[in-house]
Amino acid sequence: MSPLRVLPPVPCALPLGALLRRYAAGSAVTCEPVDEGLLNRGYRLRTTHGRYFLKHHFDPETADPAAIVRQHRATRRLAGLGVPVAPPLPARDGRTVTVVGGHAYALHPWIDGRHRHGGQLTPGQCARLGALLGAVHAGLERVMPAPTRAHGAPAESADPSDTLTLIDELLGRVRRHHPADSFDALARRRLLERRTLLERHAGRRPPRGGAVGWVHGDFHPFNVLYRGSTPAAIVDWDRLGVQPRAEEAVRAAAIFFVRPSGTLDLPRVRSYARAYRRGAGATSAQLAAAVHRVWWERLNDFWMLRWHYERDDTRADSQFPATAALVVWWSREYDAVRAAFTG
Repeated sequence: MSPLRVLPPVPCALPLGALLRRYAAGSAVTCEPVDEGLLNRGYRLRTTHGRYFLKHHFDPETADPAAIVRQHRATRRLAGLGVPVAPPLPARDGRTVTVVGGHAYALHPWIDGRHRHGGQLTPGQCARLGALLGAVHAGLERVMPAPTRAHGAPAESADPSDTLTLIDELLGRVRRHHPADSFDALARRRLLERRTLLERHAGRRPPRGGAVGWVHGDFHPFNVLYRGSTPAAIVDWDRLGVQPRAEEAVRAAAIFFVRPSGTLDLPRVRSYARAYRRGAGATSAQLAAAVHRVWWERLNDFWMLRWHYERDDTRADSQFPATAALVVWWSREYDAVRAAFTG
């Protein structure tokens, strides 16, 4: 579930001279923004010494230098375990976070590769993807401190009465949007449809999540780079945190393996989930509980419509048709989805 944030504009110029002087990375030759992704800001940087990825940590929720250092330490340790990551490069003073003009930056090696959606993966490659996320979770359990009470308990699941109130508020915004367009028509239809589903399934609200552990926090196609058929690097660790691990596995599958029609490719999900369970040491019961919680989360989630109508931010609009259709299909095919994750 994505938070509601208005992002600052992309800066016209970066302090490349001051930044690169902190590293043994030569002088800048070219610097191009990397456009993929909704919330990240990065740059493809070529210098007289080579190619790099420059990360600008601007999000106030994740730009705390101590949190960035924790992410960097985790990726270095995971790399030592053989997990494909791209740990940051140290500056001349040995630090991996450089603050210039009040902004935090990190320099990473450039990884050649491309993103691949689940529909582009063979069954064997789906299994490799599941095993990769399992290795991430198992590796984080080895290299990170054990979660404590300070990390908090799993979050309460959404209250359907609150969601029904939100649906009414969003329907009002749709009615007031002029001139009405095709997105408004789809939003209205899906909101009314979701209200019916919530009223039908209101008694199925799940309890708090299961056992928590360290997770990547944002495992999806834009954050996995492939070189050929092999994962070359997992990137963007800004959301590293403590959450129910099996739920990350289910959320990731619901992004990787959703079809444009809003259905899940269940044979691919099955290959992925089996390999994940082996790699992470997760049980079928844990995956079944995670499926239920993520289904409920999706049933109550309207972040794309909130971006569109509350923030006038349309960047996620293209994802809405398939995402909204998936909730309806998942509710109808609930048993088949659970079986794919647990069988």
